[in-house]
Amino acid sequence: MARPRFAPNLQLEQDGLVLRPWQRTDQAALSALVHASKAELSARLDWCHAGYAEADAAAWITFSEQVWDAGSEFPFAVLDSTGLLLGSMGLNQINHAHRSANLGYWMGTPHCGRGVATRAARILCAHAFQTLALNRIEVVTLLDNFASQRVAEKLGARFECNARNRLVAQGLPRPARVYGLIPEDLANGLLGGSESGHAGRSNPP
Repeated sequence: MARPRFAPNLQLEQDGLVLRPWQRTDQAALSALVHASKAELSARLDWCHAGYAEADAAAWITFSEQVWDAGSEFPFAVLDSTGLLLGSMGLNQINHAHRSANLGYWMGTPHCGRGVATRAARILCAHAFQTLALNRIEVVTLLDNFASQRVAEKLGARFECNARNRLVAQGLPRPARVYGLIPEDLANGLLGGSESGHAGRSNPP
């Protein structure tokens, strides 16, 4: 039996946001947003380095197309209703046997503090539970990433544990907070609020 997957031309539009697969035409906007957010992103996401360039953005978009086609990951560009790029969000580490996945995201610094990550996560997770028949979605954050933790909590995810050596940041293994979201939790999540947040792996590698 074929595994459930997202359609190649999927576009989710809700609450003033658009989530869609990355496109080649996003290359310049992605590179510019990473540079505008470098001070915040580089502290937690190793791919955001001093030499990040449009070639890195192009490589990420190519990678995102490949994993989407394979059904192994589903990376999304997050845009506003005018088409302005706000950040990145995606599902990865998909376990079809146990119907679970990891939710990763980062929002550009100019767009933080407006509830974008929470709204986008709610849209994506609701669609994923329905379309991919997932039982569980995890959000994993560094211990000091309070903004990302607020996103998980407002989404309705429950804190489950501090896991040792769960993430690698700045080349070193780091402990992380693990949140679990199941379909029943999503109905209890709160929208809005002020956050930025970078969690898991939704990023140019």
